[in-house]
Formats: sequence, structure tokens, C-alpha cells
Amino acid sequence: MALDVSRRGVLAGMAAAAGALATLGGPASAQSKRIKLAFCSQLLCVVPYEVARAGGHFTNEGLDVELIYTRGGNAAMQSLVGSAVDYAATSLDVALQAYARGADIRRFATTGRLPLFAVATAPNRANDIQRIEDLAGRTVGVSALGNADHALMLYLLRRANVDPTRVQFATLGPNILEALRQGQVDVGLVQEPALTLVAKAGGRVLVNAMDSKDAERFLGGAYEFMGVAVRAPEVAVRRPEMEKLARALRNALQSLQTMSPEDLVKALPRELTTGADLGELQEVLARYRGSLYPTTVAIDLAASTRVSDSLKVAGLIPPDANTSGLYDTSIVGAG
Repeated sequence: MALDVSRRGVLAGMAAAAGALATLGGPASAQSKRIKLAFCSQLLCVVPYEVARAGGHFTNEGLDVELIYTRGGNAAMQSLVGSAVDYAATSLDVALQAYARGADIRRFATTGRLPLFAVATAPNRANDIQRIEDLAGRTVGVSALGNADHALMLYLLRRANVDPTRVQFATLGPNILEALRQGQVDVGLVQEPALTLVAKAGGRVLVNAMDSKDAERFLGGAYEFMGVAVRAPEVAVRRPEMEKLARALRNALQSLQTMSPEDLVKALPRELTTGADLGELQEVLARYRGSLYPTTVAIDLAASTRVSDSLKVAGLIPPDANTSGLYDTSIVGAG
């Protein structure tokens, strides 16, 4: 994205997609009941779901799925718990925290195996902040306290033996990119395409959790991320529907690994791509799809345990919390 207008455009598009529960769905089928699936509007989160929609994978299973964009994973989970939607696709840490607070939900399919974040410095801090251990006394920008990026940062600090109370967190919502580029915070948790822009401006990438090598080094391996949850009392009656939904997402995950980058971008809604450098988006998707997206929707229980352990270390769920009941592996099995 060579021009500022392009950067502003993609941010505006993402904000528009996030606001007011903008809905995007396929044509209704006379034989199928419309089901509502809510998720956050982060660019890399939505790819498997939009590929499932655009590629006809939902329709092939006889499903009429309405994809509902919400302002973050917590909002999507609240919509599920409050019975406003039928399913919610969120990062695992959101589901774990809701479950630990008593939400009667079950997670039955996964669509992401790494966090969609990187830790990067402001360009004017690249020389004096070279590793996580240098963050004591610094200001770190996150979307909101308790969100996936905040939880990940707390975990990284603990693993680096940095006392989180010595780090000041600035909650910036979707505006982390500009705050970071302008040096208003020392470090930020960013996604793509913001990571590419910050790096081009001279920022230093401390940890790229979207890269499998960094994930192995800093997180210990795969770190279960996006996946689908349903209200537990409805599992019995929804089981055939859940199997179809999981199968459609599995087919989309397999398809997106072989689609051209151009077709991947075309599958995304205009709200996420308006004003963007489409060539750069294509490069981002081609670069990360192999590491971010599995080819099966089976839940990786070892990677899930890694996430729950990180939340305990970060103090976001009780250290004695038993979260094994969150997972329903009877639909597609476990990885």
C-alpha cells in the first residue's frame, strides 16, 4: 500500500464491516432454514468463512448461512450467549474466558491454528526495543483489555520473565496502526496488513505469531485460534446442522490453500478491501495461509491446552479452571 489514502481506506473498510452488525449472506434456499453465524471483522479471521460463502460450500451442504460481522470476538460471543445468533466464531481465548465465567457453550470446530497478531515496535523505537525483555517500562498498544491480543501479550511477557505490571497497556481499538506509526505507543499488537506497513516504515518485528517458526519459539507450537461455538443445550437438535457446517468449513479450508491469491481477495467483502492495495493483500494471504489455516476442522486439543495455560499464566482465567468441557469432539473428532 504505497499511499496513505490506501491505508486509510482499508481501515475505514474494516471499521465499516465491524459496525452495526453488517450482514453478508448467500441466497436463501426454500429447503433450508437461515442460520446466523457471528464473528469479528478482523481480516485474516474471516477468510475461511467468506471462502465458504463465495465458493458455495455452505450452499453445497444445504445451508443458508448469514455471516454477521461484529465489533470483536467478545461481541460475537455475547451475541451467541444472548441467543441473538445460532453460532459464534471467535478466538479460543474468548470462548475459554466465557466458559470459565459460566457460559454454557461448546466449541466443535476450528478454522485457525495460530494467533493473527505480531508484536512490532514503533519506527522510532526500533533501535532501543529489540526483544520482549525490553518492554519493561514501555507502553504497549492493544485493541482492548482481555481481548486476544492483550492475552497473547501477557503470555509473552510472562514467558520472558517480564512483570506485566511494569508494562502500561494503551487500549486503542482498531486504531493501533496509526498510533504505532506516529510513536504514540512504543509497541503494538498488529495484524496484517498493518504489520507490513509498520515494518516498511522501519518498525522492528519482535514476535510474529502468524509465522510457524516464531510460534514454535515463543508459544511452544500451534496455538488454537479461530473456531466455532454453539449453545450447549442445542447440540442434540442441531447436530446434523453442525456436521454440515463443519464439513463446509473444512472444504473451504482445503480450497483456500490452492486458490489463487487473486481469487482469495475476490472472496472477501468489499468493506474489507475498499481502498486497499489488492496486490499487497494477495501477497499477505499467499504468505500466511499455509501457517494460519489448517486443512481440517478437528480441534487440536494440545494446542487448545496451550491457550488455556497461557490464559492462566496471564491471570485471565482462574489457575484451577477446568475447561475441558468446552470442547465437543463428537462432531468432527479431535486433532
